[in-house]
Amino acid sequence: MFTGIVERTGRIASVERRGGGRRLRIEARLAGRALALGESVCVDGVCLTVARRGRAWFEVDLSPETVRVTTFGERRAGSAVNLERALRAGDRLGGHLVQGHVDGVGGVARVRREGATLVVTFSAPPEVAGALVRRGSVAIDGVSLTVTALRRARFDVVLIPHTLAVTTLKDLRTGRPVNLEADILGKFVLEYLARSRPRRPAATSRQGRVVR
Repeated sequence: MFTGIVERTGRIASVERRGGGRRLRIEARLAGRALALGESVCVDGVCLTVARRGRAWFEVDLSPETVRVTTFGERRAGSAVNLERALRAGDRLGGHLVQGHVDGVGGVARVRREGATLVVTFSAPPEVAGALVRRGSVAIDGVSLTVTALRRARFDVVLIPHTLAVTTLKDLRTGRPVNLEADILGKFVLEYLARSRPRRPAATSRQGRVVR
């Protein structure tokens, strides 16, 4: 579990193809205790497991499914990534609860400056857009942000100077794909409502056959 508060950015040093999957080496110095093998790290919004590590780098494996449903299928060596270590009991929850399970890939539809901030409009697939609410939370490439406007399959967020300074979102350009994760609370509510809807009884024809 994560909070969407990025600790620092890193850089993809190498991408090794392994069948349909990938192994990434990421260069970064994370604060605090040394990374442990098997530890979870949120990389651009994706929860990944440390498979190898050195003093200023670590490696993670991506399954073919992760490559398929996230932006990592397009990432290359040299790309910057947002990094966050897993939340510990007793830590401050400065953002919102983030699982690191990407719900879908969206895209940057528009970027406009308002004073010192950037207002960014994103397109979102139905599985993400349906779980968003105005003033609710969304994780974009692992960064916890607030939905300021919502229009069907598009939504806006405002990026303040601090967010621009410490994350990769300062490099957003129209057309760039991003990993999206909707608020876990909203997803649970939607799933509960979908499962609790009464099922329509099957109709019976004159011959006694069930008609659906």
